[in-house]
Amino acid sequence: MCGSFIAVLLSATPGAAPLTEAPRLVAAYDAILAARPDEARALMARTCPPAPVEACQVLSAAAEWWQIQLNPNSRLLDKPFEHATRTAIDSADRWTAREPGRAEAWFYLAGSYAPLVQWRVLRGARLSAAREGKKIKNALERALALDPTLQDAHFGIGLYHYYADVVPAAFKLLRWMLLLPGGDREQGLREMLQAKSQGVLLHGEIDFQLHWLYLWYEHQPERALELLRGLDQRYPSNPIFVQRIAEVLHEHFHDHSGSAAAWQTLLDRERDGLVKNPRTASAQLQLGAELEHLGRHNGAVAAYTRAMTLASADDPDNVRVRAGAALKQARASQK
Repeated sequence: MCGSFIAVLLSATPGAAPLTEAPRLVAAYDAILAARPDEARALMARTCPPAPVEACQVLSAAAEWWQIQLNPNSRLLDKPFEHATRTAIDSADRWTAREPGRAEAWFYLAGSYAPLVQWRVLRGARLSAAREGKKIKNALERALALDPTLQDAHFGIGLYHYYADVVPAAFKLLRWMLLLPGGDREQGLREMLQAKSQGVLLHGEIDFQLHWLYLWYEHQPERALELLRGLDQRYPSNPIFVQRIAEVLHEHFHDHSGSAAAWQTLLDRERDGLVKNPRTASAQLQLGAELEHLGRHNGAVAAYTRAMTLASADDPDNVRVRAGAALKQARASQK
């Protein structure tokens, strides 16, 4: 959800005028999607000002969120992330108080909450996520009321409408308790696709969010895989996209050969210095599992051994134990 709202912010044209310093913001956001945080920070330092400071604060929060997604089971980045999101929220909130009639300010307020909502869901704080999701929706609707021409804003609204309809019954009860409006799956998807087709800039986040919907609810894994391959082509330095390709090939297509090739691509890119992947040990573990499915037990043993060697000291994915058990089984298969 985070990126979808950022995409809205950067592709909108509040007040019938171009978004302030949009090309520079686009470059910074592309660096975030490419998993190049140092480059993104340098670009933001040169962008805000003249772009609104709030814009780069929202992007900074998004950058922290994408770093967490690289290694989601690790909690090492949680405190910096919370600080970045709080800074962005407080700043954007003050902006809307100063200029309540400026649509752009409400867009940035929505964007400041978006990464926080995703992080809440990741850490199991669904009640807080629901409350903050309602704030996002309200801010986006306020922005659209001020400037109905902001077509890209419909993506964030569409996400809300879609998920509010497809969530399980238990969460619909939670929605009722919090006085959250209901959803409409078909309308939500139409709104998201409208934003995708009519938006001018930054489709990367839109594609990433849509790929989950095509897998989980639309039962169209081919479309999800197409989106992921497009993302990987545009942002090959981000390990998330090729990793998702490997996982989708395994889980939805049972294509062990293709999945193994994708995991190997990720490892090759890291070896060549094209990718910085904090989950190298997990990639080796998954590669070993795919090789074992293919009957390549010697390769699996080598991959499991590398996984155990590369596992970090804190080992948030429990790779060392998992690889050890898999290694014992693979060695037994060699005999």
